Amino acid sequence: MPTALITGATAGIGAAFCRRLAADGFSLVLVARDEKRLAASASELHRRYGVSCQTLPADLATDKGIATVEERLREGVDLLVNNAGFGHPGEALDVPVADELVMLRVHCEAVLRLTLAALPGLRARGRGGVINVASVAAFFPYGTYSASKAWVVNFSESLAAQIPEPRVRVMALCPGFVRTEFHERASIDASEIPAYLWLSADRVVDAAMRDLARGVPVSVPDPRYKLIAAVGRYVPRGVLGRLSRRAGR
Repeated sequence: MPTALITGATAGIGAAFCRRLAADGFSLVLVARDEKRLAASASELHRRYGVSCQTLPADLATDKGIATVEERLREGVDLLVNNAGFGHPGEALDVPVADELVMLRVHCEAVLRLTLAALPGLRARGRGGVINVASVAAFFPYGTYSASKAWVVNFSESLAAQIPEPRVRVMALCPGFVRTEFHERASIDASEIPAYLWLSADRVVDAAMRDLARGVPVSVPDPRYKLIAAVGRYVPRGVLGRLSRRAGR
């Protein structure tokens, strides 16, 4: 039975990955900070799908937390989903530097270290994958969040191009607005986001798994966001900066 490790596993896109992978017959390793919530998620997944669910409490904003997950990955997994992440309310100039550094550790350092901890085992077996959850924000210049997700996309694309084993895949997943706890937990007012821009976490995960199977290095779920991402890739950066600032407001 294959094994998947998912960070940020108790809510949103992470929880959707857990449901999908459990339904596909994966044993799961669930990583998050909240031990009680982890235990409840593992119990429900085991009850519903009959799969093995290991819980691994870890705070990826700390060196100890990252090291704990690195150690488990070196034991071997078939799929790593780097999903843990968060947002800041307000504009970049208003966010304390200490908070920005925490974001960079979770979004960049943890993704780097966990991916590189998983890859030797995947390459030795000649199969498996890593999904690094980024965002369509990666294609637009707007503060540390979009910058960190742009790093995730570039990092994932670079590895995908360098790995010689054809059945070992690294992919960046770039969803748009997804109905999760993300905005509420970040104290971000999402009330003015048009209803047609919202995606369901389960559909995002379904698209991600299809694209991983196809060997797509950057997955952008939904045609609407494929168009938005194309704008971000090809419109001049100065224009994008002004558009991003207006959208942020």
